Amino acid sequence: MKKALLLLFVFIFCNQIIVAQKETTVLSIKNTANAPTINKNIYGHFAEHLGRSIYGGFFVGDTSKIPNTAGVRNDVVAALKDLKIPNLRWPGGCFADTYHWKDGIGPKEERPTIVNQWWGGVTEDNSFGTHDFLNLCELLGTEPYLAGNMGSGTVQELADWVQYVNFNGKSPMSDLRIKNGRTAPWKVKIWGVGNEAWGCGGNMTADYYAGEYRKYATFMSDWSNTGGLMRVASGANSADYNWTETLMKNIPGNMLGGVALHHYSVIDWDKKGDGVDFTEDIYFRTMTQALKMEELVTKHSAIMDKYDPKKKIALVVDEWGGWYEVEKGSNPGFLYQQNTMRDAVLAGSTLNIFNNHADRVRMANLAQCVNVLQAVILTDKTKMLLTPTYHVMKMYSVHQDATLIPLTFESPLYTLNDKNLPAINISASKDAKGLTHVSLVNIDSKKENKIEIDIKELGIKNVTGTIITSTKLQDHNTFDNPTKIQPVIFKGFEIKKGKLEITIPPFSVVTLEGK
Repeated sequence: MKKALLLLFVFIFCNQIIVAQKETTVLSIKNTANAPTINKNIYGHFAEHLGRSIYGGFFVGDTSKIPNTAGVRNDVVAALKDLKIPNLRWPGGCFADTYHWKDGIGPKEERPTIVNQWWGGVTEDNSFGTHDFLNLCELLGTEPYLAGNMGSGTVQELADWVQYVNFNGKSPMSDLRIKNGRTAPWKVKIWGVGNEAWGCGGNMTADYYAGEYRKYATFMSDWSNTGGLMRVASGANSADYNWTETLMKNIPGNMLGGVALHHYSVIDWDKKGDGVDFTEDIYFRTMTQALKMEELVTKHSAIMDKYDPKKKIALVVDEWGGWYEVEKGSNPGFLYQQNTMRDAVLAGSTLNIFNNHADRVRMANLAQCVNVLQAVILTDKTKMLLTPTYHVMKMYSVHQDATLIPLTFESPLYTLNDKNLPAINISASKDAKGLTHVSLVNIDSKKENKIEIDIKELGIKNVTGTIITSTKLQDHNTFDNPTKIQPVIFKGFEIKKGKLEITIPPFSVVTLEGK
């Protein structure tokens, strides 16, 4: 009897060890011989003439009592500089294909007004135009990404814009630029040739757009002082793989710098759900859409590989993020929404996907920068706050231009209503200073997860960490409490016999630094 009880005890004890082992996610490093660089432009942003993005967000005018530089808010500039944003896309979005750039140059009092037909039907006075935007980019130390008007504009109009901002010699457009107060060209390299041509950019077919792209791109002269234009084609809406196939097949590679992709984490376009007051089921559905980015990037990249095996053309995810119903009491056309821990988890997960596909994804733009959709900054007159998404992007900025460390692991599952999602996603890199960074996300809303890394394999000895988390998924920063959610030192790990054992809390984002 005693022997039987002893055997039973041993059996139970061994099973407990096995279960415990299964609950720990073990990371292994893949072959790093040809690992790509994580292009800093993956961490780009988007500023459209939409709601309070430009007016009240970036721009308040030089007569405002809010501290500003040539009308641009100093607090927003300081926050974005601290975020190290590598590029900024403007003026749209849907707005780009109704925007005529000459309306936004010259004396402000002489600029014509237009109606923003896409976003709220408000009158746009064009007080923020080409000079204002490009000077803002210089203040930020960031690369401008101009979205050209193909929908309602002409080939000549776009060609003139390129000449206006880039040509250093004598020409009608460079003379006009000098007359308007700017002698040296800005040397803008990144140009979008239309936006969402399948929808608000003209409701074109893929074949028709490919032909139009070739025509417009032909006349976008590559002035020698730019170092080469990067022309980005209006790409697919989420899983429209035929669109990517058609563009890659019909546009010569030497005319194509990038192909765009747009994907928003929307549970239902007719009923998007509240930005703050949401259930776990809605959170699960939102993350299902967010993690779909892995499939989208993989499949669009595979199509591009057929026509561009050397990966010279970038996949540019120039619109991504969470999209919910607008905040109660706000203009429905302004797309103003709050930003919770759900958004932090969504941002970290998406950036991990981009990092891990850095061989093809070389630029991306979170939608949007200030006061619109998944913004990193919210403003209310003189007040400004940084959202959870801001803090995640700052934590992840350590990966910019670092070398990817490919990882392999089997994620535990996050289960709800008999549906499963991978609970853990991770990316890692090594920078020019020799520092290793590992970013981890646990999307599980209730369970902590354990992760083990062989730090000897990573070549590090000392580890420090930062975490962003909170007590509830719905927690967010407000103008009354702007620092409720912010990064803090992470201590949930220990090193044992060369192994780094990490315990990551529910719905949290962690970045570790190893020396």
